[in-house]
Amino acid sequence: MGGFLHKDSASSPAEAADVKQLVADYSAHTLAAGSASVTSRELIVNAGSAGEKAYPLPDDEFFVSIAPYIESTHPCATHSLTGCQGELKNQEFQVRIEDGEGKAVVDEQLASQANGFIDLWLPRGQTFTVTIEQDGKRAVSELSTFDENDTCIASMQLM
Repeated sequence: MGGFLHKDSASSPAEAADVKQLVADYSAHTLAAGSASVTSRELIVNAGSAGEKAYPLPDDEFFVSIAPYIESTHPCATHSLTGCQGELKNQEFQVRIEDGEGKAVVDEQLASQANGFIDLWLPRGQTFTVTIEQDGKRAVSELSTFDENDTCIASMQLM
């Protein structure tokens, strides 16, 4: 991984790959930080004495993290890679995400991470229908990937 990306830098394919890898590493806790969170446009890392760094997200992709739940959840808008915890950790789910025309952009078995979240990169600037299923239980929700939208979705209750 190269040096820190700067907010005003152009989003080249290499920089986009780097920031996506950083998000994955902080989410999996293979990189440590005082805190790391993802807004609709930036990965913000507070590394304690090293200060806060902001990394721009890809211009064409939106990060969203979904924590399906059965019994308990938490209110959230901006996903904390180092703090948010979902109920259903390390579990398999059938995830289908359709765009506004009904075309599947995701249709596969995905596993939640040790924090109970499923991290996804979706096309920016669209509205999707998300269906998550597990053991006969199902949750369906709409989510959008515009700048004003949340990156933490902790409201999908499997019923």
